[in-house]
Amino acid sequence: MARIRQTAAAGKFYPLNPQELKAQIALFSKEIKPAQVKKEVIACLLPHAGYIYSGLVAYQVVSGIRIKKNLIILGPNHTGMGKPFSVMDEGSFSLPFGNLGINTLLARKLLEKVPFLSADIRAHQFEHSVEVELPLFQYLQEDFSFVPVVIRSNDFKRCRELGLGIASALKELGMEKDALIVASSDMTHYEDERAAKEKDRQAIAAIEELDEEKLWAKVNELDISMCGAAAAIAMLSAARALGAKKGELVKYQTSGDTTQDRSSVVGYAGIIVY
Repeated sequence: MARIRQTAAAGKFYPLNPQELKAQIALFSKEIKPAQVKKEVIACLLPHAGYIYSGLVAYQVVSGIRIKKNLIILGPNHTGMGKPFSVMDEGSFSLPFGNLGINTLLARKLLEKVPFLSADIRAHQFEHSVEVELPLFQYLQEDFSFVPVVIRSNDFKRCRELGLGIASALKELGMEKDALIVASSDMTHYEDERAAKEKDRQAIAAIEELDEEKLWAKVNELDISMCGAAAAIAMLSAARALGAKKGELVKYQTSGDTTQDRSSVVGYAGIIVY
């Protein structure tokens, strides 16, 4: 019997009731000018806070791109559970809009290509970083499957190797044209807004340049508390191996835009890579 991973974030980060969830996302769509043509992208970076804080940023990205049939979502491991590099390779996620199936073929190809990647449900059981992105995609498109990967490691070399393994797996399966790689990350945490914006500006510039080494250097040099930096490095590495040439910031805001407290904010960036 296929494993169903129960929601860990619904009712906390976004509404559990599907009608309420649909209404909240519909409000985002009213604030955004609809894209005339959906952009073809290889990858993107999305924030993963509560929807009242970062949902608009994530939705502006997701609503402006062509959603592929195969998603790989890379997120940080906030819980500390499970292996450092963990994939859930079968079953589905239970979500308010309905169960969403994991692409077992792709997940197992990743396990084959990346020797240090482990099939480990524990890392995913209570982790929100991947889950929070999924209803936004479901709202816009029903027909897709995904692979969740969560990372609890600061090993730059392995994060880059994970990205190369993702690219290799997609090419081998002939999925490179119909796959979207998503890095789930918030930016600077709990600093005053001016300092947060300046740090995030430098991290965003490195992502736009598709330069994972520069991103890693800036995160360390400036002590940027970007929770999904490892996920972003893997995403950039994969995207460049798949032919990406540039990144582009779609939207940036901070929690201060919601709370009006500018003294201690979290930064949220939505970036496309193509």
